[in-house]
Amino acid sequence: MARSQKLFLSTLVFLFTFSCNKSKTDSLEILEYGKRYQGSSRSLNALKKVTELDSTNAEAYRELSIPYLKRGIPHLWKKYMDKSIELNPEEWIGYRGYNYLWFYRDYKKAIADFNALDTITPNFIDAPQGHSVDYWRGIAYLGLKDYKTSTYYFNKHIKKETEETGEDWIEVTTFLYNGIAHYENNNDSLALYNINKLLKYTNNNYADGNYYKALLLEKKGKHPEALELTNLAIKNYTDGYYNYRPYVETLRQIYMRDLLLTKDRLIKKL
Repeated sequence: MARSQKLFLSTLVFLFTFSCNKSKTDSLEILEYGKRYQGSSRSLNALKKVTELDSTNAEAYRELSIPYLKRGIPHLWKKYMDKSIELNPEEWIGYRGYNYLWFYRDYKKAIADFNALDTITPNFIDAPQGHSVDYWRGIAYLGLKDYKTSTYYFNKHIKKETEETGEDWIEVTTFLYNGIAHYENNNDSLALYNINKLLKYTNNNYADGNYYKALLLEKKGKHPEALELTNLAIKNYTDGYYNYRPYVETLRQIYMRDLLLTKDRLIKKL
C-alpha cells in the first residue's frame, strides 16, 4: 500500500514537472512569435498568452510594454514595464531608464534607474541598449542642463571605452553631446576638442559637428570660416548625415531651419 502511494506521488510530481516544462517551452515559442509581429493585435494576444503559461517571464512583460510606449499610452507601458523589472531588475531597469530618457524626457527618473542598475551590479559598468550607463547619464544630465555632471560622465565613458576598445570604437554622439555640454558651459576649447573628435571619426560628414564648430568660430569672429562650415552642414543635412532617432526627437536635434538662420546671420556679418 505504501509503495503504491509513493508511486502515485512520484507520478504526480513527474506530470507536474513535465507540465511546467512544457508550458515554459511553449511560452518561449509563443514569445518569439509575439516579438516577430510587434505591435499587432496577434502579437499582443500571443504575449498575453505567454504570461498565462509562464507568469515569471520578464521579457514577455517588457515586450507587452513596447507598443504602449510607442503609441503614447504611458499607464499601460508602465504597468507592464514595472512588472518586467519586478521579475528581473538587473535585465530591465536600465531599459526603463532608457525609455524615461528618450520617450518621456523624464531625466531624473532615467538617472534614478541608471543609478539603481549600478547598485544592483557593483564593480561593473552595465550597457543597457548597447551603451554604458555613464553614456546615458551624460545625456540625461545634459537634458537637465547640469553641464558639469554631464561632462563628468561622458569623460568617464570615453576613458573606459578608449582603454578597453580604442577611441575609434566610441559612439560618435558621445563627442557631440560632450562638446555641446562644454559649449553650453562656455568651455569653448574643450567644446572644440570634442567636436573635432566627432568630425574626425565621421570624415567631416556630420551636420551637427560642422554646425557647432561654425558657432564656435563665429564666437571668435571667424565669420568666413564659420559660413563655410555652415554650408557644409547644410550639405551634410541634405545628404542625411545628422543626429536623429526613430520614433522620437533626439536631444538637441538640429533642423534645416537652424542651419539656414545661422547662414543668414553669418552673411550679414561679412
